[in-house]
Amino acid sequence: MTPPDSNRSPRPPRRTREDVVEAAVDLLDRVGLPDLSMRRLADELGVQPSALYWHVASKQELLAAVSARILTPVALRPSDPEGLAEAAVTLGHRLHDRLLAHRDGAEVVSSSLALGLVASPLHEALSGREESAAAHVVADAVTHYVVGITFHEQQRRSADAWGAAAPEATVTPASFERQADDAFSAALALIVGGIAVWQDGTRRPADA
Repeated sequence: MTPPDSNRSPRPPRRTREDVVEAAVDLLDRVGLPDLSMRRLADELGVQPSALYWHVASKQELLAAVSARILTPVALRPSDPEGLAEAAVTLGHRLHDRLLAHRDGAEVVSSSLALGLVASPLHEALSGREESAAAHVVADAVTHYVVGITFHEQQRRSADAWGAAAPEATVTPASFERQADDAFSAALALIVGGIAVWQDGTRRPADA
C-alpha cells in the first residue's frame, strides 16, 4: 500500500543565516550587484522570498553581511610587519585583493561602510599595533583610497566588457597588472608616507 504522503514534494532543507550569506556571495560573483535580488536569492536556495527575512531584516542588511564576509580575511598576521606604515601598506594590498576577488565587491563594501553597517578591518588591526590618532587617520585614508580606486577599476572593467568605455579608456588585463604593481602601490606608499613625520613629532593629525 502506498503511504498517503508519498506524492508530496520533499521538504526543502532548513536554511541558516550562513547558508543565505554564502549563497548571496556566490550569486554576487555570478550575476553582479544589479541582479542580486532577494527573489533571485530565494530561488537559488529553493525557498520563498519571505523565508529570507527570518535571517536578514532587509536587502541592505544582507549586503552588510556579504561585505563582512568579503572583509573578514583582511587582518594582520603574526608574520606581518610591525611598523604602522608597513602594516598599513600590507593591509591596503590585502583589502585591494579581497575586493577584486568578488564581482562588484568594492561597490557592495562601499555602501555598507557609508551606512555604518560594517566596520573597516583596518581600524581594529592598526589600532592594535599603535594606539594613536595617526593609526585612526591612516586606517581611514587607506580604506577610502583602496575602496574608491577598486570601485573605479571594477567599473572600468565592466564598461570595457560591455563595450561602453571610450577608446582611450579601454582597459586590458595587462593594464590592470601595471596599475596594481605601479600606480596602486605608489599611491598607497604616498598615503602612509606621512606617518614617519607624525611619529617624529613634527606634524600630528590633531595639528592638521
